[in-house]
Amino acid sequence: MIPATFEYVRAHTVEEAIRLLQQYGDRAKLLAGGHSLLPLMKLRLSQPEVLIDLGRIQELKGIREEGDSLVIGAMTTHDEVAASPLVQQRCPLLAEAASQIGDLQVRNMGTIGGSLAHADPAADYPAAVLALEAEITCQGPGESRTVKATDWFVDLLTTALQPGEVLTQVRVPVHKPGQGWAYLKVPHPASGYALVGVACLLTLDGSTCREARLAVTGVGPKAVRLGNVEQALVGKTLDEPTVGEAARRAAEGLEATDDPLYASAEYKRHLATVYTKRAILKALERARG
Repeated sequence: MIPATFEYVRAHTVEEAIRLLQQYGDRAKLLAGGHSLLPLMKLRLSQPEVLIDLGRIQELKGIREEGDSLVIGAMTTHDEVAASPLVQQRCPLLAEAASQIGDLQVRNMGTIGGSLAHADPAADYPAAVLALEAEITCQGPGESRTVKATDWFVDLLTTALQPGEVLTQVRVPVHKPGQGWAYLKVPHPASGYALVGVACLLTLDGSTCREARLAVTGVGPKAVRLGNVEQALVGKTLDEPTVGEAARRAAEGLEATDDPLYASAEYKRHLATVYTKRAILKALERARG
């Protein structure tokens, strides 16, 4: 498994990376952590003529708090997200999702921006950023734009990132008092990817659910919000029967794909229902303190 011949170029600034993308056009691919792109190149499913390495761009790294949000540079690794005291304290749902990605080696090399740009249908971040209603910033020639997570995932391995753009940062709202969170998944036994993963963020007002955000990854061609479940929770006093009834709606209209080696579409829908209930109950427990 040897990739086709390619040219390697290292960018030192976002502006330089954008200029290189303009120079090479469709012949080039951006290299972040490499855990998604390099295996595709070894299988020759992707054969870029030029790799533009983003690894030395310092402005794409780091985590900081701005107002009611955390701003995370695109080249921040999964391990840095998972281990960050700031993320653990201010946005623990994201830290919990990051801690379950792959294995230690993957978490030390893979990046949040690379994962979101690749948009693997079984990745962990997509469910988390959807539940968090995160915003993703992209920089193109002469301008930047911000895309809501709900508009980011278009289809299988397809996002709102445009040709010539670099994903630069992810902005996630910090958790508020009365919120509970959970990210639970069934990992594929070999890769660690989510066969099914559910992210849940609940906001309680006393004993009543004021807001519910849930998203599922791994089931279909892209991660999606579970709007039916959210509607069944909001305004309700949450107990186990109510949660169970809401969770049964997780499979309604949910597009599922067959994995001939491991799980049928029917089994994935079943797991989505089971893990939706577990995620809600875990988030509820945390919200109640």
